[in-house]
Amino acid sequence: MRISKLSIKNFRGVAKADLIFPSHAVLIGDNNTGKSTVLEALDLVLGPDRAHRMPPVDEHDFFQGKYILSVPEPKPAAVAAANDADVAAEEAEQVAELVEETAPVIRIDATVCDLSDEQKARFFANVEWWDDEQGCVLEQPSAEQIATASPCIRVSFIGWYDVEEDDFSGETFFTKTDDDGLRQSFRKKDKQICGFLYLRTLRTGSRALSLERGSLLDIILRLQEARPKLWEDSLEALSSLQLSDGVEGGLGEVLESVNTALKKYVPKEWGAQPQLRVSNLTREHLRKVVTAFMSTGEGEHLAPYYRQGTGTINMLVLALLSQIAAGKQNVIFAMEEPEIAIPPYAQKQIVNEVRKLSSQTIFTSHSPYVIEEFGVEGTIPLSRDAAGVLVQRKIVLPASIKPKFYRQNFRTVFCEGLLSRRVLLAEGATEAIAFPAVARRLSKLRPGEFKTLESLGVCTLDAGSESKIIAMAGLYRDLGKEVICACDAQDAAVTANMEAALDVVLMHGEKGFEKMVLAGTTVAAMERYIASITWPEALKAQFPNPNADLANAMQTYLSKYKGEGVAADFLVQCEFEEIPEWIREACLAIQKFCVGEEDEANPPAPVEANT
Repeated sequence: MRISKLSIKNFRGVAKADLIFPSHAVLIGDNNTGKSTVLEALDLVLGPDRAHRMPPVDEHDFFQGKYILSVPEPKPAAVAAANDADVAAEEAEQVAELVEETAPVIRIDATVCDLSDEQKARFFANVEWWDDEQGCVLEQPSAEQIATASPCIRVSFIGWYDVEEDDFSGETFFTKTDDDGLRQSFRKKDKQICGFLYLRTLRTGSRALSLERGSLLDIILRLQEARPKLWEDSLEALSSLQLSDGVEGGLGEVLESVNTALKKYVPKEWGAQPQLRVSNLTREHLRKVVTAFMSTGEGEHLAPYYRQGTGTINMLVLALLSQIAAGKQNVIFAMEEPEIAIPPYAQKQIVNEVRKLSSQTIFTSHSPYVIEEFGVEGTIPLSRDAAGVLVQRKIVLPASIKPKFYRQNFRTVFCEGLLSRRVLLAEGATEAIAFPAVARRLSKLRPGEFKTLESLGVCTLDAGSESKIIAMAGLYRDLGKEVICACDAQDAAVTANMEAALDVVLMHGEKGFEKMVLAGTTVAAMERYIASITWPEALKAQFPNPNADLANAMQTYLSKYKGEGVAADFLVQCEFEEIPEWIREACLAIQKFCVGEEDEANPPAPVEANT
C-alpha cells in the first residue's frame, strides 16, 4: 500500500498543490516551503486521530487565515447614480453571484494504491484503478488496463467554518460517490486499516512510552488487541493508598486537625475525613500520569524515559515503530527530520530500517546523510511561490554530470545547493572558501552596507572548474534556484553562454583568483599577514626573507597552499580598503540581486573585469 497522489487546496501556507509520490521519498526544500504542511495534510485525510479532534481545524489552518467569504462593498450612492443603469445592474448581479458562492474550504484529496486483499475486500465498493505511467485514476478502464493498473481508493478531507455553530468542522469521505451521488464516510476504522502513521520526531518522543491516547505504546496495544487489566487493579490499589505519615506534627496530624475544624461548621453529611491520594482514580488520569522509567548508565537508578538524551528517545521511537510495523505488515510512515540529535550512522539506520518495515516512507530532512539514501528518484524538491502554489520538481542530471560523480560528491557539493534558495558557483575551492569568509568580514566592517551570504540565503559551492559551471547551473535552475557564478575572465563565446545559463555572472580579469587578490590589495596588508604566520620551511630556500620580494612570495604562498584556504585567511585580516575592489563590488552585486533592488526582468550585469 502506498500514497500515489496528494492534492491540497487552501491548507496553511499552501493555496494549491498536486504531488505524485514514489514508494519511498524524502521531501526537501527551504524552510517554510511547505514540507511539514504536506505531512500534516496526509495526517488530516488518513490519520486515525487527527480529523477527530474538536475542532479538526482552526483559523490558522486556512490559507492566509481566510475562512469567511469576503463580499466587496457596494459603491457609494452618488457614484452609483452617476453610472450607467445597465452597468450598475451588472455589478449588482456579480455581487449577488459572489454571495451565493461558498466560503473558502480546506480540501485534501489522497489516492492510496497497491491495496492488500484485506483492504480490497473492505473497500470493495470504492476500489478504482491507478495507472502509474499516466499518474492518474483510470475512468472506466478496460480489462487490459486493469491487468497492469493498481487497485486504489480515493479519499478526501474537507474542513470549513460553520457560521451557524460559530465553529470549525471537518469530514473525511471516499471521493468516489455511489449511484445516487451520495458520498460515503471514511471512518476511523477505515483509516486504521490503511495504516498511516505520522511521526513528529520531537513531539512524538516526549510521550512515546506513555499510555496517552495516540501514543506509540497505545497504538501497539490496540494493534495487538491487548486489554490490560491494569486499570481496575491499579485504581483499586491507589484507592487504599493514603498520603499520611502518622508522625506527630506530620501530614496525618494536619489532616486530622482540618477534619476536627470542619466538624465545628458543617454536618458530617456535607463532607468529612479529608484524605490525600496520588490519583483522581479515573482511567483518563492514569493515561496521563503513567510513564515508563529507564536506567541511566550502568547504575540501578531509574529515571523517566523522557529524561534520557534526545538521541536515545528518538532511537526508542524507532524501536516502537518496528513493533507497530511488525503488527500491521502494511504501514505508511511519514516522519519529520529523523536526523535530530542523531549521529550520521544512526540517521542511515533509521531510514533503512523504517523502509524495510513499511510499504512506503515519506521523510522530510535537511541532512545529507538521510537524503543520499534516497537517490535522485526518491528525492522530491519542493518550492512554493508568492501565490502559495506548491510545486514538485525533479532532479535531472545534465549529461556532463554522471550519476557516479553525483553520488560521490553529494554531501560536499550537491546537497547544500538542493537545500538552499540561491547558489553561488565558484570555479575552484579557493573562491568557494573565500567568498563566504570575505562577505562576513565586509558585513563586520560595514554592517549597514554589506550582508553575509548566509543571511541572503546563498550557499557557495565548488563547481570544480569553469567548464562545469554551466552544467551545474542548469541542474539548479531547473529546480527553481537562483544561480550566480564567480570565475576568471573567459572568452566571448563562453561568457555569452554563462550569461544565458546563470542569473548573475561575476568575472574578474586576472588569470587566477590569487593574482586578482594580490593585485587589488595593499603592501601593508601583505606585510601584516606575513608577520602573522609561520613561513613554511618548503618556501624558505626560495624566499628566505619574504618581505624582500613580497609580491612574488605571497603569490607563491597562496598558490602552493590554495587548497588550505589561505586566500580566505588573508582576506579576513584585511581592512575595508585592503579588500580588492572587485570582491567588494561582487558582494554588492550578489546582495542587490538577492534583496530585489534590481528589477527581476533586468538582473545585474556582469561585474566588469579588472584591466
